Amino acid sequence: MNIIEPGFVIEDVIDGYEILKKIERAGRVCYKSEEKITDGSAKNFVYNIIRSGHESVIEHEKITVRIICDRGISHEIVRHRIASYSQESTRYCNYNDNKFGNELTFIKPYFWNGEVEKYTIWIETMKYIEKSYMQLIASGATPQEARSVLPNSLKTEIIVTMNLREWRHFFKLRAAEAAHPQMRQIALPLLKAFQDKIPVLFDDLLYNEI
Repeated sequence: MNIIEPGFVIEDVIDGYEILKKIERAGRVCYKSEEKITDGSAKNFVYNIIRSGHESVIEHEKITVRIICDRGISHEIVRHRIASYSQESTRYCNYNDNKFGNELTFIKPYFWNGEVEKYTIWIETMKYIEKSYMQLIASGATPQEARSVLPNSLKTEIIVTMNLREWRHFFKLRAAEAAHPQMRQIALPLLKAFQDKIPVLFDDLLYNEI
């Protein structure tokens, strides 16, 4: 049994200023103000676009992220409809295989840090599930049959592509204080990475740390 922390990898090489320039070129078509484009005009233009709520313009750019999380959290991610997803499939992945180290990998629950009794119960449950899964595979069950015993805590990888407007919507829901703690564990550092890489577009999204 393997227990890991959640995480993410931004799959694109992001040039934040080039993104702003592309958005400006698209957005100024609406106002036929292309003549106002200068070397330094994009940042202020996009700032005003965000402030005015004219966010359809930022749909012209997208970002792809690989998210490593538990399957319960992945169910929340895929509720965002304006996106493309490719997810690790428990129908076809046989975890009783050398490729997976002949073991199940689980995401460590964020909310039981320091709570020994609850964490111990979780650990023992995951061990039992892993044993049951491996026994089913050994008895001839296919991965899609054996997966019926797998829990929400099972690690999964999901490739997520969203346009920038949908990423803003994602963060407004998933980084907010009311979001699931394990969802925020991913959303908050991912938002910070976006803010570091792309000027203006996400600067107004400010949330308390967990």
